[in-house]
Amino acid sequence: MSVTVGMLYPGFGAEDDYPFLEDALGGYARVPLVHTSVGVDAHEVEALLDLGKSERLLEGAAALKASVPDAVMWACTSGSFVFGWEGAHQQVAEIEAALGVPVSSTSLAFVEAVRALRFTTVAVAATYPYDVAQHFAQLLGTAGIEVLELVSHDIKTAALAGELDHDGVLALARSNDSPAAQAILIPDTALHSARWINELEAALGKPVLTANQVTVWQGLRLAGEIHSTDRLGTLFRDAAVLPQ
Repeated sequence: MSVTVGMLYPGFGAEDDYPFLEDALGGYARVPLVHTSVGVDAHEVEALLDLGKSERLLEGAAALKASVPDAVMWACTSGSFVFGWEGAHQQVAEIEAALGVPVSSTSLAFVEAVRALRFTTVAVAATYPYDVAQHFAQLLGTAGIEVLELVSHDIKTAALAGELDHDGVLALARSNDSPAAQAILIPDTALHSARWINELEAALGKPVLTANQVTVWQGLRLAGEIHSTDRLGTLFRDAAVLPQ
């Protein structure tokens, strides 16, 4: 059985993570992607509120209908967490009403992934400036997840985050290897990460959750079919729901 999880992905950055994720899942899942419109590419609160506004997401959702998705993800961390806990849920509720299928976002996927692994403490290694990254920590806190340490790298745009290579992503992950944290969270779907999750976990000695990884996992969870795989870190090994 195949399942289709539609992705609403803002602009361009690490969208090539998604074909890799399809392959790593063994071909049972399709993740068609629609690029939603972007006003100003900036890791600034006002720009991110504009990025995640209803008009942009509903326009993208209309384009996804042709893929007949079983579930849909707003594949953006910052463009969801800046709306806060209630706002992030309202954001996906509007898309859900338009498409009639389950919908979530990357920020909410991080919450569900941490809960699925039964963790309560995390560290965050963020690409964003500190004032933006704090909104992510606040959303996690609202969900009952304690952020023990938050490190910000002050990368100004999604495009620049997308330029980080293997060594840059590894250095970012290592920048917040908080010993007491049960997992390291690396938000930003513009950041390449999917190919290196197992390596990141080996380097840090604990689970690592990255934006594109948790986005696909959450979409599959909503669609009701997650196969276990050893290629995508602890999350897909220990928090997969095997089909009956």
